[in-house]
Amino acid sequence: MKNMTVSRFADSVASKDPVPGGGSVAAVCGTLSAALSEMVAGLTLGKKKYAEFEDEMKEVKERALVLRNKLIDYIEKDSIAYNKVMDAYRLPKETEEEKALRNQVIEESSKLAATVPLEVAFTSYEILPLAEAAVARGNSNAITDGLVAAMLARTAVLSAILNVRINLGTINDEEFVSEYKTKSDELEANTIAYEKKILEYSPF
Repeated sequence: MKNMTVSRFADSVASKDPVPGGGSVAAVCGTLSAALSEMVAGLTLGKKKYAEFEDEMKEVKERALVLRNKLIDYIEKDSIAYNKVMDAYRLPKETEEEKALRNQVIEESSKLAATVPLEVAFTSYEILPLAEAAVARGNSNAITDGLVAAMLARTAVLSAILNVRINLGTINDEEFVSEYKTKSDELEANTIAYEKKILEYSPF
């Protein structure tokens, strides 16, 4: 999936097939956010005007690449997780044994379908400090690219969290649901606040 052209990926999202869906698109947003942060850092390196930030921009560039590669793999991982849920619901339920097995598989696959987007959300959140560095201390000619990186990171986090929450509704493990709900709520609040902070650097 990560090797698709943009056009083909968009066609896949637009199709009647439920995957790739919102979770994969969230991972795409995170991937692009990391890529933009990496770009701004690259445009800052080697410039005399920003010599004092050279080491920081090297770190931003390297870290952004790591996160970009991680998130691009989540594009397909999210679709795979969702397909496992769909497969679970297709299991036979004629006998009590079949029903019990089906319920168990639905529970396990739903947990996976909640775990993957939560990982996408936390990974995408890690881009925000990079975007902030790019906006605050990076090449001023590329400040809008850094701002877009921040907005995309926010979108990636909040979109992924939505996919966590919808899967929590089918999970019976109350401790799991409570833990994931708390993590999602806290991450959502932190992300909104962090994006707001970064956008305050905008001169526009």
